[in-house]
Amino acid sequence: MNSYKSPLVAGQGGVLTEEVGVLTGDLELRTTLSKDGVVTAKVRYAGATEWYHLRGGSCRVADDRDHAAVHSLLVGVLNRPTG
Repeated sequence: MNSYKSPLVAGQGGVLTEEVGVLTGDLELRTTLSKDGVVTAKVRYAGATEWYHLRGGSCRVADDRDHAAVHSLLVGVLNRPTG
């Protein structure tokens, strides 16, 4: 299993998680790729230990190399430091 991590700032409206609802502010995104080709996205408050699943945050990729693109796309969509 490989993974990527990136910092981001969730603006107004935040990021919706399965476990605790909306998170806002300084966060970290981690995506992991399972052996069966499923990318799973989780977030946590920057520096915290507990990760939360993004609502709707998993997909199957056709090629393992697509994992990097999915991660980059999520960072681009979720990182909204100015709102």
